[in-house]
Amino acid sequence: MTQQRFGIIALLGAPNVGKSTLVNALVGQKVAIVTSKVQTTRARLRGIAHHAGAQMVLVDTPGVFRPRRRLDRAMTRAAWQESRRADARCVLIDASRGMDEESGVVLAGLRKRRTEALCLINKIDRVRRDTLLQLIDALRANAFLTDFFLISALRGDGLGELREALADRCPEGVWHYPPEQAADIPLRLLAAECVREQAYVQLHQELPYDLATETVSWKDLPDGSARVDVCLLVRRTSQKPIVVGEGGRRVRSISAAARHALAAAAGCVIHLFVHVKVDPSWQDRQEHYDALGLEFIT
Repeated sequence: MTQQRFGIIALLGAPNVGKSTLVNALVGQKVAIVTSKVQTTRARLRGIAHHAGAQMVLVDTPGVFRPRRRLDRAMTRAAWQESRRADARCVLIDASRGMDEESGVVLAGLRKRRTEALCLINKIDRVRRDTLLQLIDALRANAFLTDFFLISALRGDGLGELREALADRCPEGVWHYPPEQAADIPLRLLAAECVREQAYVQLHQELPYDLATETVSWKDLPDGSARVDVCLLVRRTSQKPIVVGEGGRRVRSISAAARHALAAAAGCVIHLFVHVKVDPSWQDRQEHYDALGLEFIT
């Protein structure tokens, strides 16, 4: 009988380097928000993957960058806190961006903390081989990067070898989750995240990142379904009509897409109601940070 192992793996990297895509790929289903926009991940989401007798909790941390706002500071601190608690750390580098300023911030943070990490060079399908080799040579100058893996999280390239390496780094121990569980995220937070994902996808460039989502209520109904009310927050009155859309079409479209995703994850029929509210100070309310599992930094 194979000895069970259990480990926590923290994924670090600049915004939009593919951490969420990698979590979904290793788990084998979608558990983390993925969009083309940067700084999509705000909460610390945990996907659960299995390989060779190891249960691996993959922590999709918020992208590490130079913080400017209170929310930025909370997200960056959360990423480093998860790194410190983990059994192993992986830093993702976007091969198509190379050693840019944002990746430099992440590497400087690891160097400062004297923390070793596996280096995952992602999106290798987007660059020429000579460019990739130059990037590897530059990264090898960082002694705290112990192993290098060339992957494409989107296409699945190199993930077999990576799974083996991550499983090997899990210490012996009993599994903390049932084998069929794919994620560790409260349903209320999942509902808010599903709505926020669709707002990002459907609004494209029409709104900045000054929006947030909060689950107001989750009520289980006698027939096994659930009624869920989610509030989509914008900071300016002029932004509300953009989210609502003509005749309410935009917010209904966001709600419909989020409802399907949430129902699939929750395993029940969902009656989702999305309300749009103007709240200029949502970034300064502690309860919003509490819901995301982030520290409210004064």
